[in-house]
Amino acid sequence: MEAHLLEWLNLSVRWVHMITGVAWIGASFYFVWLENNLNRVNPKTGLAGDLWAIHGGGIYHLEKYKLAPPSMPENLHWFKWEAYFTWMSGIALLCVVFYSNPVLYLVAPGSGLTGPEGVAIGIGSLIAGWFIYDFLCDSPLGKKPALLGFILFVLIIGAAYGFSKVFSGRGAYLHVGAIIGTIMVGNVFRIIMPAQRALVAAIAENRTPDPALPAKGLLRSRHNNYFTLPVLFIMISNHFPSTYGSQYNWLILAGIAVLAVLVRHYFNTRHDSHKFAWTLPVAAVGMISLAYVTGPAPMSNTPDVAKAPAKIEYQPLPETALGGGAKPAEAAQPAAPAAPAQASNAGPAFDKVHNVIQERCAVCHSAKPTSPLFSAAPAGVMFDTPEQIRQNAARIQAQAITTQIMPLGNITQMTQQERDLIGAWIAQGAQTN
Repeated sequence: MEAHLLEWLNLSVRWVHMITGVAWIGASFYFVWLENNLNRVNPKTGLAGDLWAIHGGGIYHLEKYKLAPPSMPENLHWFKWEAYFTWMSGIALLCVVFYSNPVLYLVAPGSGLTGPEGVAIGIGSLIAGWFIYDFLCDSPLGKKPALLGFILFVLIIGAAYGFSKVFSGRGAYLHVGAIIGTIMVGNVFRIIMPAQRALVAAIAENRTPDPALPAKGLLRSRHNNYFTLPVLFIMISNHFPSTYGSQYNWLILAGIAVLAVLVRHYFNTRHDSHKFAWTLPVAAVGMISLAYVTGPAPMSNTPDVAKAPAKIEYQPLPETALGGGAKPAEAAQPAAPAAPAQASNAGPAFDKVHNVIQERCAVCHSAKPTSPLFSAAPAGVMFDTPEQIRQNAARIQAQAITTQIMPLGNITQMTQQERDLIGAWIAQGAQTN
């Protein structure tokens, strides 16, 4: 029951995070589009420009004031809660997914970190990330946007590299996203909103607004705009192990971030001209290139299966990694295959593969998982029968052999010999008889 409730808590928090994130980023994109498409030719007195639009069967007329209307409206909408709730739900998601069981999901196997140490590094990085960013923006670099942007990029990718050494691939990516998200919401809470409040207060009191505050808010808003596409990629990256599961995952993240920023820059500037249209084909070629270089190394069609171990030495499952919900000996027992007769008819090579998968994988990937962490097979993938194993051979290759992100946190202590054995079986054609 605990695993079932945790799954629904994960779903609920993730759904809230997605909804509020769509609202925040959607509003940001809309106002950038609106600013770039204002008609600034002969505007009315006091206006910077206007725009006519049609949507949903209605015609809209929007006007932007150079500073403010003669009198402030009674109801003025502030765009802030979308940002705040996106960040709060994101932190809640970090706690539910990674911090509730850091040994399994956060800490990289063999890193030497304990769970609490991993959590401390994660939380500390969010705090440090904001203060370092804020310091750099307030330094003389703030007057050199291009140089500041380059330095921020180097620091963020440096953080990705550091995380990749101590965290799982998913944990590393999500913490880079969390740092960027914390910077973005910090910009809203600490810089953009105070600047807007100061502007409204000055107008209400018939004072001349301080131009430094809106300029500072504009710089931070621009940063948020360019951060959005890399963050969106990180939000969906956990579905694609060839990115976060690669040994060069930090470089892949750097490449995708650069491509995303280039694409965003084109859409930010296309109202003036299409001189940055080259970024779109470059981004497409870049993604194709990344797909190529991250592909699995070709395997021989006739591997020397004789080198596969004839006997597998199994290690008991660690009770602490399983969350303390079952004894190691109990958790290690695989679910009974639905069709054991099929396994007995399989050839000797598959016999060994079948035993390894039942011992190392079917603890979770079964119609009735014996791991207390799951009430149902993750992603609906089950390895109870030889046919199920054969049908999922490509997925096993990608996640257990090529990227080695499975088993999660290597909770069942799958050895390299066992991975090689399964890889050789798949290269031979994944035959079960």
